[in-house]
Amino acid sequence: MAKVAFIGLGVMGYPMARHLLNKGHEVTVYNRTFTKAQTWVETYGGRCCATPKEAAQGQEFVFTCVGNDNDLREVVLGKDGVIHGIEKGTVLVDHTTASADVARELYQVLAPKGVHFLDAPVSGGQAGAENGLLTVMVGGDEVIFARAKPIIEAFARCAERLGDVGAGQLTKMVNQICIAGVVQGLAEALQFARNAGLDGEKVIEVISKGAAQSWQMENRYKTMWGQNYDFGFAVDWMRKDLGIALEEARRNGSHLPLTALVDQFYSEVQSMGGNRWDTSSLLARLEKSAK
Repeated sequence: MAKVAFIGLGVMGYPMARHLLNKGHEVTVYNRTFTKAQTWVETYGGRCCATPKEAAQGQEFVFTCVGNDNDLREVVLGKDGVIHGIEKGTVLVDHTTASADVARELYQVLAPKGVHFLDAPVSGGQAGAENGLLTVMVGGDEVIFARAKPIIEAFARCAERLGDVGAGQLTKMVNQICIAGVVQGLAEALQFARNAGLDGEKVIEVISKGAAQSWQMENRYKTMWGQNYDFGFAVDWMRKDLGIALEEARRNGSHLPLTALVDQFYSEVQSMGGNRWDTSSLLARLEKSAK
C-alpha cells in the first residue's frame, strides 16, 4: 500500500480518491474549496490539507485532477504548489485533460528535482470514475509507469502507456475527436427517427446490435430520446478539450473539419444556455433549429 495525495476533488477526482482509500492506500486530499476536502474526509476518512504543498509532503505518489492548463500550473508550480512540498523520488500522476505542452513543461521542471511525472488523462466520465472503470492514457517513462500502474488501477479498468511524456494527452485528444463525430451522428439519427415517426428506443435497441453500435449509443440514447441532458460530460469541458485538439492539429498539420464543425455546434449549445448540459445535447441544438 502507498502513501498518496490527491489534488482536485471535482466530479472525477472525488470518487477517484475514494477508490484509492478503499484499496487500502493512505490518502491525503486537497481541494481549492477546502470545505469539500473536509467533507470528503468526514465521509470516507484519510486527511485533508490546506495547500497542495502540504498535501504533497511525505507522499510516494501525488495525483492531480483539475480543470485546465492554468489550474494545473497553479496547483503544481504556484506559491503553495506541489513543487514546494514534493520529495525526490515521488511520482506525480496528472489526470487533468490538458495540453501536451503543459505536460512536457511540468516534466522538465520536476525532473531536475528528482521528481517523476506521468501525464495520464482519463476517459469514462463521471460514471466511470464512480464505478472505478476509467480508461487511463499515460505518457512517461516505462519504468515509472510500471511503478504507478498498480496504484492507478484502483479506479481504472484499463491503464496503458502510449509513449513518452505528452503521449497521454495526445491520445486523449484522439479520444475526444472520435467522440465528437459519434455524438453528432447519433443526434442526427435520433432526430431523423423522431421525424419519421419511429419509436427511437426500439430502433436503437435493434441497430445497436449491429455495425452502428457505439458506447455513446449504448449509454446515451435513452436520455437523448427523453431530452434529458443533465447526465455526463459537460459541454463547457468538451469545448475546452476540442480547443486543445484543434490547436494541436494546427501545429502538426492535421485536418479536422468535422471536429471543428462539432465544436461550432457546441458553441451554439452554449448560447442556448447549455454550458453544463452533457455532450449529447447536440440533439437539443438540432431540435431547436428545426422549430
